[in-house]
Amino acid sequence: MAEGKESLDALDLSEQWLEASDSRAEVLQYLKEQVPQIFCLKKELSPQEEEELTQSQLLHPLECFLFGEDPQQGLEKLKQGSTSSQLCGRVFKEGETVYSCRDCAIDPTCVLCMDCFQDSVHKSHRYKMHASAGGGFCDCGDVEAWKIGPYCSKHDPGAPTDECMLEPELYERTEKLFRILLPYFTDFLVWEQNFELPAELQRTDNAHYCVLYNDEHHSYDQVIYTLQRSVNCDQAEAQTHTALIDKEGRRAVKRGTLSSCQIAHDLIKSNSEHISLQPLRVEIIHAAVMAHQTFALRLGAWFQKIISYSAGFRQAFCQVALEPNTDRDRPCLISRLMLHDAMMYKGARKIVHELIFCTMLMETEFKRLFAIQFTKHYKRLQKDFINDDHERSISITALSVQIFTVPTLARQLIEEGNVIKVIVDTVLDLMREHLKDNQFVFLGYNSEKFSRIQVIFHDLRYILISKPSVWTEELRRQFLEGFRVFLGFLKCMQGMEEVKRQFGQHIVVEPEWEAGFSLQIQLRHILAMFQDWCSSDDEILLLAFKECHKVLMQCNNQPFHREATDYYMCKHILHVRPYKVSQEPVSIHLPISRLLAGIRANTQCQQSGVCLLQVSYDYAQLAEYPLRSVVLAAQVSAEMWRRNGLSLVSQVYYYQDVKCREEMYDKDILMLQIAASKMHPNDFLMLILLRFELFDYFNGSCSSKDQDELVQWNRLIEEMLYLLIVITGERYVPGLSQVTKEDVTMREVIHLLCIEPMAHSSLVKGLPDNVRRSLESVITKVATFKKPGVSGHGLYEVKKERLVEFNPFFYHYSRSQHSKAEESQKKRRTHEGNDKALRPPVPPAFCPAFSSIVRVLCCDIIIHILRLVLEGAAEDRATHWTEGMIQRALHLIGQALIEEKTQLEDSTVDEVTFDFSLKARRIGSEQGCSVFLLLSKIKGLPSLEAQKDMVKWLLQTPLCLNNCTVCLLHIDKSSSLGCFWFVQSAQDKEKAERKRKAEAAKLHRQKIMAQMSAMQKNFIESNKMLYDNMPESGMQAETFQKHHVRSVGPHRGSTPAEREVLTCILCQEEQEVVARGPAMVLTACVQRSTVLTQCRGKLPTNRAAGTGTLYPLFMPPELTMGTHTGSCGHVMHATCWQKYFEAVQNTTRNRLHAELIIDLENGEYLCPLCKSLCNTVVPLIPLEPLTFNYENAEIIGQHLTLPRWIQILSARIKGLKSVTQDNDISDDFLSLCHGDCNTENFRSILSYGVQEPRRFSDSIVEMLVVCATTVHRVGLQTAPNELCPRVPLMAWNTCAFTIQAIENILQEENKPLFGSLQNRQLVGLKAIVQFSASQRLKSSHAVIQRHFTDMLGVLIPVMSRKNTPSILEVDFVHLLVGLVLSVPSLYQEETVDLQPSAVSSAYNHLHMLHLVTMAHVLQVLLSCTDFPSVMGGEETEEARAAAELYATVLIPDVSGSSVAERVKRGIEPFLRCTALFFNCLTGVHPPEELFHTSVTSQGQMEALCSYLSLPCNVFQLFQDHRDTVTPLLQRWCGNPAITKALNSKTQIVRYPRRRNRLIDLPEDYSALLNQASHFQCPKSTDDERKHPTLCLFCGAMLCSQSSCCLSQLDGEDVGACTAHAATCGAGVGMFLRIRECEIVLMASKTRGSTYPAPYLDDYGETDPHLGRGNPLHLCPERYRKLNQLWQQHCILEEIARSLEVVNVMFAFEWQML
Repeated sequence: MAEGKESLDALDLSEQWLEASDSRAEVLQYLKEQVPQIFCLKKELSPQEEEELTQSQLLHPLECFLFGEDPQQGLEKLKQGSTSSQLCGRVFKEGETVYSCRDCAIDPTCVLCMDCFQDSVHKSHRYKMHASAGGGFCDCGDVEAWKIGPYCSKHDPGAPTDECMLEPELYERTEKLFRILLPYFTDFLVWEQNFELPAELQRTDNAHYCVLYNDEHHSYDQVIYTLQRSVNCDQAEAQTHTALIDKEGRRAVKRGTLSSCQIAHDLIKSNSEHISLQPLRVEIIHAAVMAHQTFALRLGAWFQKIISYSAGFRQAFCQVALEPNTDRDRPCLISRLMLHDAMMYKGARKIVHELIFCTMLMETEFKRLFAIQFTKHYKRLQKDFINDDHERSISITALSVQIFTVPTLARQLIEEGNVIKVIVDTVLDLMREHLKDNQFVFLGYNSEKFSRIQVIFHDLRYILISKPSVWTEELRRQFLEGFRVFLGFLKCMQGMEEVKRQFGQHIVVEPEWEAGFSLQIQLRHILAMFQDWCSSDDEILLLAFKECHKVLMQCNNQPFHREATDYYMCKHILHVRPYKVSQEPVSIHLPISRLLAGIRANTQCQQSGVCLLQVSYDYAQLAEYPLRSVVLAAQVSAEMWRRNGLSLVSQVYYYQDVKCREEMYDKDILMLQIAASKMHPNDFLMLILLRFELFDYFNGSCSSKDQDELVQWNRLIEEMLYLLIVITGERYVPGLSQVTKEDVTMREVIHLLCIEPMAHSSLVKGLPDNVRRSLESVITKVATFKKPGVSGHGLYEVKKERLVEFNPFFYHYSRSQHSKAEESQKKRRTHEGNDKALRPPVPPAFCPAFSSIVRVLCCDIIIHILRLVLEGAAEDRATHWTEGMIQRALHLIGQALIEEKTQLEDSTVDEVTFDFSLKARRIGSEQGCSVFLLLSKIKGLPSLEAQKDMVKWLLQTPLCLNNCTVCLLHIDKSSSLGCFWFVQSAQDKEKAERKRKAEAAKLHRQKIMAQMSAMQKNFIESNKMLYDNMPESGMQAETFQKHHVRSVGPHRGSTPAEREVLTCILCQEEQEVVARGPAMVLTACVQRSTVLTQCRGKLPTNRAAGTGTLYPLFMPPELTMGTHTGSCGHVMHATCWQKYFEAVQNTTRNRLHAELIIDLENGEYLCPLCKSLCNTVVPLIPLEPLTFNYENAEIIGQHLTLPRWIQILSARIKGLKSVTQDNDISDDFLSLCHGDCNTENFRSILSYGVQEPRRFSDSIVEMLVVCATTVHRVGLQTAPNELCPRVPLMAWNTCAFTIQAIENILQEENKPLFGSLQNRQLVGLKAIVQFSASQRLKSSHAVIQRHFTDMLGVLIPVMSRKNTPSILEVDFVHLLVGLVLSVPSLYQEETVDLQPSAVSSAYNHLHMLHLVTMAHVLQVLLSCTDFPSVMGGEETEEARAAAELYATVLIPDVSGSSVAERVKRGIEPFLRCTALFFNCLTGVHPPEELFHTSVTSQGQMEALCSYLSLPCNVFQLFQDHRDTVTPLLQRWCGNPAITKALNSKTQIVRYPRRRNRLIDLPEDYSALLNQASHFQCPKSTDDERKHPTLCLFCGAMLCSQSSCCLSQLDGEDVGACTAHAATCGAGVGMFLRIRECEIVLMASKTRGSTYPAPYLDDYGETDPHLGRGNPLHLCPERYRKLNQLWQQHCILEEIARSLEVVNVMFAFEWQML
């Protein structure tokens, strides 16, 4: 039967299935035969072959069955009658960028995918972007997720989508097929029998698989090791297995008989158990079972494809999946999949979750039904997740966010399934093991399991995220039921983890505390949400308050152990039970008390507040537990609990920290304020004194001589006074006073900014979560924003008019913040010329229900407390007072006076009962110790100088005693000036005092400025030599003479004699730089560079000239790769440097990860002063003073013309043995020499002037060798060899390339050629030029003569070298530098050391420059062939000369002016580099025009030509030397390479060269993210998360940190970025990691660092890893700085500095990036 079916085509087969009486049996029979044949073959198929067979043999027949015809035709018909879905439903992968709109999203979980966001209205809103954790899906099209703009342009409905219903026949076939395949799919995903199949699929094969499963306990290396030991595979195969196991969840690692698989099974178990305590999960599965399970997974993907065709398919699938099972004990199919989720492996889970996303969650009704099933099985699903070891992102429980965050669905689940109760009951069940006596005890808890349990609280947050606008009776009933269960959970937390003060010895074992606070952190949002829900309905609010109070009264922890006692103070009695926090147990966890306080505050805004006022409560009892917590924090601050260890200190810290304070400390203060409003103020204060254990102290019934105890008392008094300030002054709580949430936010922001100006991110961190939401709407009202510069970030500064709201005792300040804010504000007031008194701000009025709180400020007890505190200071009893106590007491007095003044202004005198000023004046006045009199006494105390201004302000307030300085004159409510007047004498006195101080300060400042001016003049006089020698180009420009502005030729200027005295940065000794003296050296860094390259990605090979390559003898015009030498400009003695370098070598070897900062093997070190990375030193060689003999030069010039110079030069070269011994003389050369090459002509070069060469000290020569060897080693990446003939070549090359790099920077930044270089650049450049010029003195003369001859061969046919390049194949700056610096070697005689005289050198330089300039002009012409034809009109002489030259070498009849203009632009960079070179070589000052950018380009060109002794019309050179140049032109243009280039067979560099910059980046960062989201790794086909990384040099997008893109570099595996940097940047790289939004700088395979990206948010801050998610925009200034970092060759230096600052504990593998 099976063979007959194989001969039928898919359509016939599907018809048979349709016509069969039992279609299910027929289909399963077909699968029974076909599936094992495809997935159980002995020979493992490639993925492509397996997919083709699966499609043709299995899926195609199923599609024919589905459509009833050819699937392609059926699909075409379906597309014609259907419309696209309104829901996007894109499932996010881990790391994918998602977007949320801060303005329009209903909650933070509502997100859009990249494509939908780009086409939505939210792109112009305040959006947030972040990386997805994976598992969510796009909410585009969900109207419940967005306030406005729920659709993007692609998913905008436009027309109703009900038309996409399937035809009845098609729907029937679909339902029929899904009823066959979906149970099959479900059965095999949850199948637990490894050796048996269902009866209808049973086979008799004997093949088995040994299958290894993924877990989260074993590392990659452990699994690879186990596989190598167990199944005899090599490392590559083991790595492949491991990667696939991690990706898919399981992998068959062996196929064979049952016995062979059993052996492999046992070996894997034992080997993995040896490595880790837990063995790997490995199972033996029958091959047929494995085949059907594999096909079931493939079927899941096929379901997704079919469902995507039409909503009808999706509805049919959901209908079948949610159908109740005929067996009532078995759940529906989708529930079976959910319940087995934790038992499935990763690949199966992903398929199931994606299937649920594209089916159940895309249909509103089916989403509701699925949510009911999910809630029904919620407890079991969560328990399975807790016991699972996989991340939540691949757990079915992660789908809760898609269900519970839908507002309508959340209400339905509360009403129908009481989901709040379900969630809380689940948590209680899972945490029952931690319950002891109905309280949580977390001693010895499992942190991993506990963290998984805490995730469940997210679901409760999701349910409560949107409070209802309309309450139904059922919703009220179910919510209250859930609220009661939640209170039961809080009851288990109330009073948990009690602590008792340790006496005697220190605690031995720190108690567990993190679990309780992590629980509190998870609950802080939920508690606030419950309060919001309660406050939205009066009935709910009242019932919730009663339920909360009822549960609180049932809590019996921390009971009183003694009966109530009477306490007396100031004729007042308090009847209360004693309790000492320092002696009895106390807990900081009081969630029910705090919830009750929050609900009570909300009642003031509702009608239910009236009902509560009618009920009498014991407010002293309600305040008891919060007061104990506050006292505990105070005693910890007073160091009374030192022996209890750091755990308690940490608890108190978090109790008041921004993470927890909102639902802990703040609510405790609120409950104390509620109690203060209901209790008698004297009773309330006596209760506080009792709990602070200060009652006896203020009653005068205790004393002590123990200094520690006195210090503790003083600290407790400070804390107690601070609490009173907070209770009476902190009124910014909605419900407590008439303030809004915006007012609360503004006050928080003001006080944070009073500490210091802050960045937006710092502000956000300092604010609690609920306050952050309104930050954007208020920040501009209270602060001004200052934009950032090139570095740093934007800062907010508090507005001046808002400073009156500053409260130095703001209750959210930590101790350090309080000190900083106080100091900052005192400095500000001093700067403004005001006193230092930090007055209490005027607070908002309490609501009527809380208005009695202010009575605390004027009761008898507070007066008594203030008097005793002030008496201690007045009587100067040092151990009984502190400045902190006095400061707090003064603040309290100020608060009371302001409150009384406010009440008097708002009411008549008779109506005001607040009588603080009266009591402060009268009580104790008989003994001379009333509050006001005591203030007068302490005013002049030297020990209270810091509080003097505050005391003064208090005494000058209108309410202070009228016999002091104030008199109550008149009270008139209608007066605009207020109701009190100051006595004029007091005002006059204060003004006079301020004026006197201002005058004194002015005289003091004038005196200091005079002293500084005198010191400055004295310093300049003392160091006049230093100022005279400052290498400022501007100073130099003013000193030169107008007629000495030529640096080349017979009219060159003289080199002035300058004495240079420098200070060694190591020994601080001064020394003059002289040629025969000890060497002074500059720190320097030599590095390879591609900054100027015209062909990025191509590097020259490092081989000797003569082996077929031209580099480094000739630099190609593309400047493919150069050697740059830079210096930080710091000078040392050579001997000091050598000692320092040896010390660095010895000490750094023992430093952790020192190799990441400096490479000791390559001679690297950090500059001792600025910590710049260096790898060599450059010796400082002074310029040789020269007074030029112009008369002698004029005479010689008449004979030494260009033809004569070429003749004698050629004759000299012909006679040199070093040159001629291996070369033949060319015919062209003989004709140039006129055949006259005798001995007389050989030495005729010497007749024009010679002199003795310069002599250098041994130390300078040694440093020359050190520097040259480093340049050679780094530039060619070869072993150090000072005898290599390429050493002088590399010295000249680094000189030329460094000049070109500097000229490029100056041109890029539009700076003048001279006068704008930094000092370090100028000093470094001069040193490098002099070092390069001195190379010929150390190297072999024969080698240099040979190099000179080879280089001259490009211009003059001296020798017949086969590999001499054409003029299109060399860079003429490098060629000119090499020729100029090597030509003195021709003057060397065998027996005598000679060098050319100044006049000879002048002519050598002139003729070489003329020849090179003409060759470069021709090079420019040959590279540009697109000139326009000759046009009418007169042309200048320059244009005619240009046209004539172009006609000579190429074609006639072109526009001469166009040629001239193009040539001038083309040769300008060459001339600029040449001017820099000769300036550093000769020291001749350049013309004034080159010091300014304001000079026209024509003026600068003329100045350059004049300075270089060139005619302004460079074409004049060809006419002046026509006879000499004509044969040279013919030879130059006749080179075959030029003919080939002109025929466009090779690419030609065009001049001026393209100036490299970093690539252009989009202004909006989301565009980059969009680009990254579409990035496909060229070497990978999977859809796993990639790290797209952008090369900023060339724009290549790379796949970094991924095994798919590893490559070999020098025999080592490296990542894509490292490999790319090797070719693109010669080892240096600058990459933008797009998803991380950070720059990565790389300098080698092992060295790199991160750097802030040039993208800033609206607050001027970068956002690494998109942590804040604000919209980012390109900052041009910062990107320009990055460009400068690259062009100035500072990347290596930046990496070293960043690594030096950061203490690296674990080395990052940069080579794998």
